[in-house]
Amino acid sequence: MRPLIFMFSLLFITSCTQVPEAVQPVSPFDLTQYLGKWHEISRLDHRFERDLTEVTAHYSIRPDGGVKVINRGLNSETNQWEEAEGKAYFVDAQTKGLLKVSFFGPFYGSYIVAKLEPDYSMALVIGPSLDYAWILARDPNPSAQLCQRYEGYAQDLGVKTSDWISVRACKI
Repeated sequence: MRPLIFMFSLLFITSCTQVPEAVQPVSPFDLTQYLGKWHEISRLDHRFERDLTEVTAHYSIRPDGGVKVINRGLNSETNQWEEAEGKAYFVDAQTKGLLKVSFFGPFYGSYIVAKLEPDYSMALVIGPSLDYAWILARDPNPSAQLCQRYEGYAQDLGVKTSDWISVRACKI
């Protein structure tokens, strides 16, 4: 199994929990509404997710009060499912969408909810730099209008959306 464990850990080892200059974490943020299953709609390419399709993230509460993160995707080359388990904790107030996440030992990196629908149906997540960005949705095939709005917001922040990998199709 390709180490999906590196999904966030390698990119975050040196960057820890920094927030890119143009990015503001969502506030107010309600973790209980954010928990559950999310589908990856678009992402920037990185080795730790290369060839993965049908990617999902599932968030639940850990016994220590943190967040359990299960990332899962189908490797299109091997036709095998890959899964990585991580943990996340708030960096600041629990009403702010700024967390630190780790998939590898003591190394944490930024997980910034930069945009979020009021009903928690779609989110734009940014890592420690604008080179790490994901659009996540509750619906595996959200509306094209919603996808375009989030892509536009990411582009306004400085994310190179011309390099997006569309993991799932948006409804036309």
